[in-house]
Amino acid sequence: MITLGVETSCDETAVALVRDGREVLASVVASQIERHQPFGGVVPEIAAREHVTAIVPALEEALAASGVDASEVGLVAVTDRPGLQAALLAGVAAAHAVGLALDVPVMGVNHVEAHLVAPFLAEARDPEWPLVSLVVSGGHTHLFHSESDTSHLLLGATLDDAAGEAFDKVAKVLGLGYPGGPAIERAAATGDDAAIPFKRPYLNPQSLDFSFSGLKTAVLYRCLGQDANGRPGTELLPGLEVEDVAASFQRTVVDVLDRKLQRAVDRTGVSRVAVGGGVACNGPLRERLAGTAAARGWELKLAPREFCTDNAAMIAARGAQLWRVQGGEVSPPAVQARASWKRV
Repeated sequence: MITLGVETSCDETAVALVRDGREVLASVVASQIERHQPFGGVVPEIAAREHVTAIVPALEEALAASGVDASEVGLVAVTDRPGLQAALLAGVAAAHAVGLALDVPVMGVNHVEAHLVAPFLAEARDPEWPLVSLVVSGGHTHLFHSESDTSHLLLGATLDDAAGEAFDKVAKVLGLGYPGGPAIERAAATGDDAAIPFKRPYLNPQSLDFSFSGLKTAVLYRCLGQDANGRPGTELLPGLEVEDVAASFQRTVVDVLDRKLQRAVDRTGVSRVAVGGGVACNGPLRERLAGTAAARGWELKLAPREFCTDNAAMIAARGAQLWRVQGGEVSPPAVQARASWKRV
């Protein structure tokens, strides 16, 4: 069966075609980075309007690239949670229109759970359970004990800023531009990651939750100082080495993500680990996790970079997966800005 995937949860308009939930036939992503760069972050209203403009060209491009005729599509899968509500509505409306035109069912897909499938797309195979799964992106930092296609138990999550959000905000403070992740990584390449001993927010020895808000604030005051009233300044302090700040911040985030994954593996006894989400593109993070996996005997599955950031291939794969396990029953899209999971 060929599944058409649609992803519009934030600022990427994506369409993909996937065969049998495993083989990616085409994956098209229309980026909105240039539209949001002047604001240093995503503007929801702009994102929603851009989705409306970009979705049909993306669909046409995906069909042309795959060589698939629209009549061959047997299922439409669309992100319906979590995300920016207006952006989600744009994608769900488009998916319903396509489903109606082709007379095929439309399946709602949880964006975060789709990231758990992404590490397996490069090998064109289904996920193997159980897994310890980390989804780390601009909006999400979640650790799961994934027991099956439909059982993802939440081990820990961000209590404030997600890791990717912290990257964006620190990059803005340093004047490095948007998106922050790639900008921080480029600057850090020539910096000293031991120059500034930022405190690692591990919380407590048992916690699997994350908190990056305090780290972001520490960077803010380190870079801008404070005025007589204790408020941060408005300009970078003289003599500040931006590259050292970027490298030290990046290393701190990598240390925390690595440590929390180790704790999760130790707690669950599951040594098969999957990592996805936009921050999983980060080179130093990938290198660190690969080293930890080799040292501790993990089976590590890192999502390919093209499937780390928001994409519709993972949405189509997850939709097909749900279609199979539910015996052909669909879960109609129900737009929700937030999503929840059973917590361990």
